[in-house]
Parts: sequence; C-alpha cells; structure tokens
Amino acid sequence: MGSFEIRDDFYLNGGRFKIISGGMHYFRVVPEYWKDRLEKIKAMGCNCVETYIAWNMHEPEEGKYCFSGICDIKRFIELAGSLGLYVIVRPSPYICAEWEFGGLPAWLLSYDGMRLRSSYGPFLEKVRRYYAELFKILSPLQITKGGPIIMFQVENEYGAYGEDTEYLETLRDMMIEYGAEVPMMTSDGPWGDYLSCGSIPGILCTANFGSKGHEQFKVLRRMVGPDKPLMCTEFWVGWFDAWGDKEHNTGDTAQHAKDLDEILSEGSISIYLAHGGTNFGFMNGANYYDELKPDVTSYDYDALISEDGRLTEKYEAFKKVISKYNDIPEVNFTTQLKRKAYGKAGLKASACLFDVLTDVSSPVRTNSPECMEKLGQSYGYMLYVSELTRDRMIRKIRLMGANDRAKVYLDKKELVTLYDTELLTDHEFDGPVTGNEIAILMENMGRVNYGFFMERQHKGIKDAVLVNSHQHYKWTEYPLPLDNTDKIPFGPDKSLHTLPAFYRFVFDADTQADTYADMTGFGKGCVIVNGHNIGRFWEAGPQKRLYIPAPFIKQGENEIIVFETEGKAAETIELTDEPLLG
Repeated sequence: MGSFEIRDDFYLNGGRFKIISGGMHYFRVVPEYWKDRLEKIKAMGCNCVETYIAWNMHEPEEGKYCFSGICDIKRFIELAGSLGLYVIVRPSPYICAEWEFGGLPAWLLSYDGMRLRSSYGPFLEKVRRYYAELFKILSPLQITKGGPIIMFQVENEYGAYGEDTEYLETLRDMMIEYGAEVPMMTSDGPWGDYLSCGSIPGILCTANFGSKGHEQFKVLRRMVGPDKPLMCTEFWVGWFDAWGDKEHNTGDTAQHAKDLDEILSEGSISIYLAHGGTNFGFMNGANYYDELKPDVTSYDYDALISEDGRLTEKYEAFKKVISKYNDIPEVNFTTQLKRKAYGKAGLKASACLFDVLTDVSSPVRTNSPECMEKLGQSYGYMLYVSELTRDRMIRKIRLMGANDRAKVYLDKKELVTLYDTELLTDHEFDGPVTGNEIAILMENMGRVNYGFFMERQHKGIKDAVLVNSHQHYKWTEYPLPLDNTDKIPFGPDKSLHTLPAFYRFVFDADTQADTYADMTGFGKGCVIVNGHNIGRFWEAGPQKRLYIPAPFIKQGENEIIVFETEGKAAETIELTDEPLLG
C-alpha cells in the first residue's frame, strides 16, 4: 500500500514528487503495442502515464459494457504499474481528445431533451450507472490499495463549456461514493474565466497550455494560491489534423523543448501527447466553429512517439531536458516492431451498395425520416429511400436537422452532394429533375467533441426532407454501421462503380508487420482489414495513407474491403512501409 498527497507540493509515500507524465490513450493503440509504448514513455524519464477513459468505448450500447480487448483498462493500468509507472486517470464522462463526441456515447442523443455535461438529472443518471461499473475496475487499482493510480480528474476543460458547479460537485461525490480515494484535479486553459468556471473548492486546479510556461503558471498561481503545487496537465507538443488541412500539423521541436524546461523548473507536467495513436473505425472527433472540421484517421499529433511507435527527434530532445529533473532509466524494449511494404493488393470483386442493401442492413420504415440515434445506430452511414408520387418533378430539396454529408440520388443517378450548412438551405436545381425513387446516403463524419455544438450532433436526418418546399413522407431507412461486411455476397463482378460500392482486395503476407494502405486513386470512404475497420480516407487530405498495425495482419491471404462513396476507385492498393500524413 502507498500514499499520494497534495499539500504544498505533490507527495508520494511521504516524499516530494515531481510528476513527469507522458500521455497516451489505450483505446487508440492495439493492446499488443501497449507495452512497447509504455516502455518508451518510461525510457525518456517519465514517472507517470496519463490516459483518458472513453465512455463510448466502454458502454457502446446502453447497459452493455465492454472492458476487454482494446477496452481492457485494467490490463493497461496494471501493465503500466508493472513497468514502474504511476497512472493519472481521467475518467470524466467527457474527455474531448479529438475523439468521437468527446467520449460521450451516441445513444445519449436518443433521449429527447437530453442536456449534456450539466446537473440535468437524466444525464447524471446515465453517468452514475456507468461509474458504478467503471469504478469496480478503477478503485482496486489506486495506490492506497497497492495499485499505480495516483490521481483522478473530475471533468475536462469544463470552464470552456459551462459553469454548473453542482454538476462538478456531483461528479466528485459519485467518484468518492464508488471508491475514489486518491486526490482529484480539474484542468482548464488559463484564459479568461475558464479556470474559475471549471474548478470547485477542495479539488486541485491545474492548467492546459502549449507555451509560455512562466506566464501561464502566474495565472494558475493566482487561482490555486501559494500553498498548492503547479501542474500543466496537458502540455501540448503538437496538434491534430482535420480533413482539408493543407498539410500535416507539426511543431518547433527546439521551442517545445525550451517550454518543457520552463514548466519543469516551476512545477509538474503531463506531456500531451507522448504517443498519439490512431482513430480506428469511425471514432475521430470533429470541431465546429465557422464550419464542420472532422479530424483525420491518424492521431499522430506530431507526438514524441510516432503513430507506428518510432522515436522522434522531439523524443530525444525531451529526454535530454527531462534528464535535468529525473534519472533516465535503462529500459530494454521488449516488443519487436517490424514494418513492411507488402506491395500491391489486387481487386478481386466489387458490389454496388444498392445491389447488396438487404445483405448488410435491416430496413426500417417510418413516415418521417429518423436520425441514426433514434434507430439505435451510433456510427457509419444511413441510406434513406422513398418512392416519389406527387413530387416526381423535383425543383429543389432541403434537409432539416441533418448531419453531416449527404449524397442524393434519383433513380440511382447522383443528383448532388451536400455538406454541413449546405444541408440546411434549399438546393435548387438548374431545371426540374424527374424520377421515381429518391435515395439519400447520409454519412456521420464524426461527432463534434468540443463546445456547445455537441448538443446538436444527431446524425442522419433528424427532422424532415423538404421536396419543393414541403415535407416528403414514407421513408425506408437502411442503417449502415459497416460492422458486417462479411455478409456482402461478392460475385465475379470487378467493376469500378460510379455509385457507392464495396471493393474486395487481397494480398499475401509471409510475416506480420506494420504497413500503410495508400489510398491514392480513391475518393472517400473507409477501409476494413481482416474485419478490423482501420478508419476513413478522403482525397481532400492531408492524410493519404492509413496505418495497419501488424496484429491486424495474418500470415497467408489477407482481405481488404473498401467502402467508397464518390465513384472513385482503383484496381490496386499499394501497401507501403511509410506514412504519408500530408
């Protein structure tokens, strides 16, 4: 058993302790590589690792919990402890993290009137039930019970969202009720009233920032007073990429190292991020200011350890700075990482989406269109189909309460693609178009993870389809989470389709190694390797290649299924050993 206390400084087992933590997210890294990344965090001189807990990973369906595989948080924390790392856990319902919906489960939006991140009773009821399960795992792993957890976070950057002190206090009390014994903290940007809105008495207030450490700590000192330690809980050493960015975001290594030294000279730190990882599947988040900006699949973040586990120049620069404040241990890296360019995967079969709908989806019929969440779907796509009777001649169309991107077809011929705010205004055609069946393929491009727009994240079509300025009724909806592509009845067809389609590629592997799928020649969609959804691609860039970790590869024949929506596909996919992030 041990102790961790917050007094005038941090104290571990009675002695002063400077927290030097590296951030990584277990849910962005295949479990087979957790040990490798943790060893590398330790080897640069860190004494802690920090991680968020993603609620939407652990309760993907309401009342159904997952704590195995990539969600085995117990194994991750115990592994860190076995390597001599202490663990800072951030289990708040909301995490931001450029993660889908900021970690909140999408099924919350199936409840009419749901209000997030507040003392709204129905929301807190869902949090309470989740915490009751989560803390069965976390509570025994605290340092007070012989485990490596030394600190919990109450909520994340709440001061930038709201000022509901009752909500923060309720979260704190819930955590204590379910067994939290170690100290707690909050973290907010040191700007405006963020720190005061996001903090509560008796809980350590910490700050998140990426530069000007002395200046930011002055602001924090005024908040915490003279008798509490200073900590930067997120020292931003890179940044994330959004689809459409001109290039991969990178930082100035020398300046970051200087800032690190400045912060460590005054207080404690957690580096955001030591290792970024990957937004596998449909789990990337998005930001919304003037327009929707979904994040790319890679979460490399220009972190110290690259997406595929390589040590960077920034890693070495940070290690040199940290050596001034902590001993650098000798660490033998026990995981053998291999990269391989497997060459070309060849196209074996294809199938148009409209031809295999009933194989991959169970249709639902409603009078007005329903959003994904109301139909029990969280991620992926939704196809809305309806027969035209009075509205066979379409002059204009408008989608009400729709997110995020629509491809509209008339008698299986593409009419228009609408994105973001284009969905909410009338789209007038140059001349009337006539047909018998309208189909609208809606794509959830990732729910917003920051700010007030989080409460407007119903995906698909929530309210109505206006055809010629009036509501059109009688819809058949086809949910397409794309978690059952093994059901696609591929035949001999190898066509490159002009409509949304599935493509099956095959390549042989004589060994398991990390590789990258180069999606040059494809428009937009997602890639599934041996049943694993490795994420989205889009010709808009900047990311051009998708990371495939070795554990997803098997010796012998491997299958790649591509779902492509723009009618742009190639007959081969190049598998290379280098990323292309921008």
